[in-house]
Amino acid sequence: MANLSQLMENEVFMAFASYTTIVLSKMMFMSTATAFYRLTRKVFANPEDCAGFGKGENAKKYLRTDDRVERVRRAHLNDLENIVPFLGIGLLYSLSGPDLSTAILHFRLFVGARIYHTIAYLTPLPQPNRALAFFIGYGVTLSMAYRLLKSKLYL
Repeated sequence: MANLSQLMENEVFMAFASYTTIVLSKMMFMSTATAFYRLTRKVFANPEDCAGFGKGENAKKYLRTDDRVERVRRAHLNDLENIVPFLGIGLLYSLSGPDLSTAILHFRLFVGARIYHTIAYLTPLPQPNRALAFFIGYGVTLSMAYRLLKSKLYL
């Protein structure tokens, strides 16, 4: 079993850690963006969140939906649906001994696709921009899973 110092010397793992940090930071930004839009547009999902804006019936007017808030929230949910599988499969893939340049290509494509997906979702850019970004990221995760299953895992 590898110890931590060996893991830190694994270039593929360190590349994975670097790109994972970028994509997780982007995902954290999305929760902040959701909160920002909720506060600036005074749109809340829970009655207790409206307490600072009034009581009773006056506070209820802030319990509503807003297209912009929902767009940011959906982009964040899409991140959760795509980044979590990348983390698990990418970790296993990075520890399976792939070629460094191939692994970095996978990681860069995924991170670039997720960043572009967010830009396409929030701007919003016309389709197929968002769909292409989604399928590139999804395809990268599938490619890593396929390579992992084909070469390293026992089925």
